[in-house]
Amino acid sequence: MTNLPASPETADSRSSGVSRSAFRRVLAGSTAGAVLEWYDFALYGILAATVLGPLFFPGGNGFAQLLLALATQGLGFVARPIGGIVFGHLGDRLGRKPMLVTTFLLLGLSTSAIGLLPTYSQVGIGATISLVVLRLIQGFALGGEFGAAVLMVSEYGSPKRRGFWSAWPQAGAPLGTVLATAVVGGIALVLPESAFDQWGWRVGFLFAIPLLVIGFWIRRRIDESPVFQEAQARASAETVRERSSILETLAHPGPVLRGLGVRLGENVAFYVYTVFVVAYATKTFGYDKSDVLLAVAIGSLLQFAGMLAGGHWSDRVGRRIAMLVPALGLAVWAPVFFAIVQADNLPLLYLGVGVGAALHGLLAGPEAAWIAELFPTRRRFAGASLVFQGSSIIAGAPAPLIAVWLAEKQGPTAVVLYLVATIAVTVVALLLSRETRGADLNSGQP
Repeated sequence: MTNLPASPETADSRSSGVSRSAFRRVLAGSTAGAVLEWYDFALYGILAATVLGPLFFPGGNGFAQLLLALATQGLGFVARPIGGIVFGHLGDRLGRKPMLVTTFLLLGLSTSAIGLLPTYSQVGIGATISLVVLRLIQGFALGGEFGAAVLMVSEYGSPKRRGFWSAWPQAGAPLGTVLATAVVGGIALVLPESAFDQWGWRVGFLFAIPLLVIGFWIRRRIDESPVFQEAQARASAETVRERSSILETLAHPGPVLRGLGVRLGENVAFYVYTVFVVAYATKTFGYDKSDVLLAVAIGSLLQFAGMLAGGHWSDRVGRRIAMLVPALGLAVWAPVFFAIVQADNLPLLYLGVGVGAALHGLLAGPEAAWIAELFPTRRRFAGASLVFQGSSIIAGAPAPLIAVWLAEKQGPTAVVLYLVATIAVTVVALLLSRETRGADLNSGQP
């Protein structure tokens, strides 16, 4: 993992005119929200692959219930672009901080509420509908949550270290995954399987309550982005009122399309190595659930280290090179990974998941700064939200479903081809993109 300097905030504070304590709060608050965001999605993915199908989707065989449970996870993704549009527009008009607080509250409350839901056997179809509604609320909140978190850190930090510091909210994904697997694994270790399936799974969702309280306390104390405040001061002196930042961004679609292209392969790789592998290894090859969850947890720690290392490396060599190298590595590793899973060897499974997760981390780490640098301040929230959340619906949402279906109907080779094809899109998008390292986020152009 990248070594942290003794006083990392000092250089950033000198460049942006904010205090060390303000930068610490921004970094902690943004990362805390990202952890909760991905804790929720990892938790639901793990439980969808194990217990939620029979509890909320009656009838059918186990494979059909698994697909329905994963499809409900996908519904959360459907709402994410809508949230991205709404909060993206408001974030460019009203500021980053109000969106940071509002989305975090919606996310934490809806996650906790899932832990209180009655099951289908208790109230019938109302349980299924309630689960769907809560997933939609989560997705809507997430549409603005991640963009706000990344932009706050990007706009506070200095250009020289932006890649590294912006990677911290991005690294909330593996931290949330580790937390989710640790919580589920701990509950499964303490409770017998019957108790876990009946009520123990609820504890994982209710664990979001203390995360919500801590994160909300931190975020309430964050100051507004100085870059946004400066942009607002400039805008107040202008007599022409700009149209919606969403419409402005869509009128200049090049950066959005390149961002979506880069995120395509990265998103698919993430869900293959964290969500799909749980269902595939346990259902198809009979690996013990706890062993697979441990492999994912170890992989997530390597992914976390990879993200910080990738962000740091991008500050040295540039965003494009720092993302191209691990993207090509993921394409090469895909067939190796599936061969390893089929070998029915637990240490090899740890190796397969770990290498794939580390390569994904190296690719995803520089993304946060790169995407922020694609857009000018007046439409940065809108542009970043469209890229982050648009890629979630075209890549993240269908990835586990497509991978499960391909593995069931066509075999693992089809999943390999799917993963490689999406990574190829990422490589092409990077080759068509300009270098953004060191971009001045205070200027009128990115």
